[in-house]
Amino acid sequence: MTTRGALVLLLAVLSGGVAAALSWTGGEGPSRSVLAGLAAAGLAASFFDRLIVNDGARGGASHESEGEGRG
Repeated sequence: MTTRGALVLLLAVLSGGVAAALSWTGGEGPSRSVLAGLAAAGLAASFFDRLIVNDGARGGASHESEGEGRG
């Protein structure tokens, strides 16, 4: 597993856990809280996967050339 994949998975699990905890403290039962957490984790995984761009997806451009082309 790559570092990027591990980070996406970690953020998704944390988001799901927070959603489940907030749902439970809001008065929902454990089953609904787990379902809310799983739904949030699934959406968060997709969100963070798109948010954290893979270096290969940028075309392998070096960081020095990011400022070129302004004008």
